[in-house]
Amino acid sequence: MPKTAYPNYAPALGYMTEKIRHKYITKAIECNILPFDAHRIAQIISLSAPNDPAKPIQFWQLYSILGERRIISIVHRFYTKVYQDEPWFSSVFKRIGDLNHHVNTQSSMWLDVMGRDLTYHGAEFRLNFHHQHNAFELMNEKGAKRWMDLMRETLSESDAYMTDDVRVRISINTFLTYFMDKYAADFGFENKAMFGPTNLPIHRKINFLNMTDIAIEALSETQLRQALAGRRGISINEHTHKKELIQMAKNL
Repeated sequence: MPKTAYPNYAPALGYMTEKIRHKYITKAIECNILPFDAHRIAQIISLSAPNDPAKPIQFWQLYSILGERRIISIVHRFYTKVYQDEPWFSSVFKRIGDLNHHVNTQSSMWLDVMGRDLTYHGAEFRLNFHHQHNAFELMNEKGAKRWMDLMRETLSESDAYMTDDVRVRISINTFLTYFMDKYAADFGFENKAMFGPTNLPIHRKINFLNMTDIAIEALSETQLRQALAGRRGISINEHTHKKELIQMAKNL
């Protein structure tokens, strides 16, 4: 991957950026994808993508790489497919508006979340209202699968818009997966499809020597296991209780 000098485009908070970023990070911490203090890690919460190729790109950093034109181009390619699709699917979109209407609204939502600035007026209220009142016929397993199939095709054909940074597609997959999981939970359907690889977990190294006993006790069992694994003179297995892990950490 070539060297980068991000940001390519100056990012700014949108109507949804902070709230979605907070919700995603909170969920990612619970799922052990991001470290417990991710809300305070500058590299993660920044709107500018990291230039270190070993560090993942968070989806609110995508505008800093892609800019407006590339993001709109991906959305336009997707809705072109939608409008050419089977009537049971495409008719729902056509009833709401023409192709340009959907390209404008969807790309403004993507840009807002991805760090373009204030582009999606109405924020989450508008997004939720749209799915509950306009697109409710497709907010089910069948509709979600078709949407995801067309989006996956779109992304596979959109290499020209994603630059040479291989992390971009993975970050877009992460963005789409987060929202599709949200819709599945909101509308009670099972999300079985995948967009592709998503961001790998980030495990921050924990230094027990710089932590108080109270801080060590506040760590989850998973965090304790990850931090103690492989340390010389420490032996743990799946049967080691959390109290024992805490004591081991305090003894270091």
